[in-house]
Amino acid sequence: MYGTMWRGDCLRARSFLKRHGIPYEWVDISHDPVGLESIMQVNGGMRSVPTILFPDGSILIEPNKRELTEKFEIS
Repeated sequence: MYGTMWRGDCLRARSFLKRHGIPYEWVDISHDPVGLESIMQVNGGMRSVPTILFPDGSILIEPNKRELTEKFEIS
């Protein structure tokens, strides 16, 4: 997951993943220029966060709780 520590959407997504025991790798684009460049490439030049990249190649950009619940098949 790419994000920033100060953005509420990022905090909510990280909290969701932790609460459901879903492992993830965190990249803070505020402090990681390579991560920032990567996320800008994925998002067409935008710094949209959180952006979550999955091993299957799918991506969630600024996901809400419903999108996270559906992606991880949580009932």
